[in-house]
Amino acid sequence: MTLYAQFAAHLDSILDALVAEGTLPDGLNRRAVTVEPPRDASHGDLATNAAMVLAKPSGTNPRALAEAIAAKLGALNEVASVAVAGPGFINLTLKEDRWRDELAAIHAAGDDYGRSDVGAGVTVNVEYVSANPTGPMHMGHCRGAVVGDALSSLLEHIGHRVIREYYVNDAGGQVDVLARSVHLRYREALGEDAGEVPEGLYPGDYLIPVGQMLAADYGDRYAAAPEGEWLPLFRTRAVAAMLDLIKADLALLGIHHDLFSSEAELQAAGKPEEAEAWLRARDLIYDGVLEAPKGELPDDWEPVELPLFRSTKFGDDQDRPIKKSNGQWTYFGADLAYHFQKAQSADQLIDIWGADHAGTVKRIVAAVEALTEGKTRFDVKLIQMVRLLRAGEPVKMSKRSGNFVTLADVVREVGKDVVRFTMLTRKADAQMDFDFAKVVEASKDNPVFYVQYAHARVHSLRRRAAEAGIAPATATPDLSRLDTAELSLVKRLAQFPRVVDGAAQAREPHRIAFYLYDLAADFHGAWNAGNDDPSRRTVIAGDVSLTQARLYLADAIGQIIRSGLRIMGVEAVEEMK
Repeated sequence: MTLYAQFAAHLDSILDALVAEGTLPDGLNRRAVTVEPPRDASHGDLATNAAMVLAKPSGTNPRALAEAIAAKLGALNEVASVAVAGPGFINLTLKEDRWRDELAAIHAAGDDYGRSDVGAGVTVNVEYVSANPTGPMHMGHCRGAVVGDALSSLLEHIGHRVIREYYVNDAGGQVDVLARSVHLRYREALGEDAGEVPEGLYPGDYLIPVGQMLAADYGDRYAAAPEGEWLPLFRTRAVAAMLDLIKADLALLGIHHDLFSSEAELQAAGKPEEAEAWLRARDLIYDGVLEAPKGELPDDWEPVELPLFRSTKFGDDQDRPIKKSNGQWTYFGADLAYHFQKAQSADQLIDIWGADHAGTVKRIVAAVEALTEGKTRFDVKLIQMVRLLRAGEPVKMSKRSGNFVTLADVVREVGKDVVRFTMLTRKADAQMDFDFAKVVEASKDNPVFYVQYAHARVHSLRRRAAEAGIAPATATPDLSRLDTAELSLVKRLAQFPRVVDGAAQAREPHRIAFYLYDLAADFHGAWNAGNDDPSRRTVIAGDVSLTQARLYLADAIGQIIRSGLRIMGVEAVEEMK
């Protein structure tokens, strides 16, 4: 059991004892009780809000409750001192040997330090990317792809079973446009001079090989044929070719989905009708007329009876139509059916969406609550745009114009690890600049370099020790040689499991990048202290036991950096070039 988990268990036992003594009533909700580092390190090693959280529901004075809890915490062997601060916060300082024990526990656990079974095998479906299958991936898709993939790894790290899913939007008008664009390239491949690509079609050169493939397969059979004869075939072949392209682009980032779900297949299988029937049976869909749009009415507006989902019952602003007046499914109707399908094979759902979809979040959250009768946790994570900069100037991206920077171009220029790490250096809902020069800059201001450099430095220490004739300890070295400053690094390492758990529960993988940056800063600070004072260096030629203890600590730092980078899908390099 890791240190924070152990003290959470200690606290739980203490609260049980206070219940048994009659100090606290039984049945209190302890979910909001935390054990965490104090905001100010001078206040101690650990802090808990237990008294502040439980005082009001128990009808107890928070300060008095804090004193009762503190008295029992102070009796623990690992605790050096306990203090009650303000109206009832409790701060603990641990004995230094407890941190030495935790360092040994980190080594003993190895790569499993930070893993847990909190997820208890609960299945989580994470749907991410889901870009229209009309061309290669561009950098507008990249951030959501990385966030979704890192979040999936994070959830697996705490014991969830994860389904990585891509929803293929192959039932809308955009795939008809794609098919017509490919037909143009097909005719070109047969030798026809098609001239400029007409307005409204996709002009990108990436469709030329698809046209050539179709020309090789079918000759001129469809060159002059009516659209109705070739459109379904060209649509199917074009979407398949684009998905192959998309999968190859994602593979460059180390991203592989478990499942690709087709919207067209979903509709052909009658899933929207199935969802509608399920909701109608529960009086959650009715036939009604929407209110007129506010302001001046458009000339073509007329009141039409449509099947409406009672989304206002679940917190939405208005009830939502699931079909258009022509009988076709609305985007919402199709999405509703898709989520109904996902919920049948998963206990929890997560959607990674672009921020431009923010307006539809309420209705889909309402739909999932209705379709799962409130039993399925559902999160929508909105991803803000990435602005590409080169020489300080924004790089424009437009798939329709054919002038855009592909994900593959960027990965080949700066590398997979740089792209993945950079995409996690800000909260997903905050806008981001991706500056081609800065993301490869060798400086403290570049988190990618700063963390990778810390790991490379750790790796170099064994070589330095070997040059000094000192081998790493074959068993746990004498950790009493580590002083207070060095144990402060262990305190940072010990936070890793709780950071992983908190990031997974909040669906925020960027927290791992933030933690690694702070850990790297601590390590670089210790390294620089050794530059100023040779006695603070890891390798001390005349002192084997001290060197072995410090190598043991450095190895633990490298281990945690590797574990964090693994969650992010980033390689931990051993040498900076």
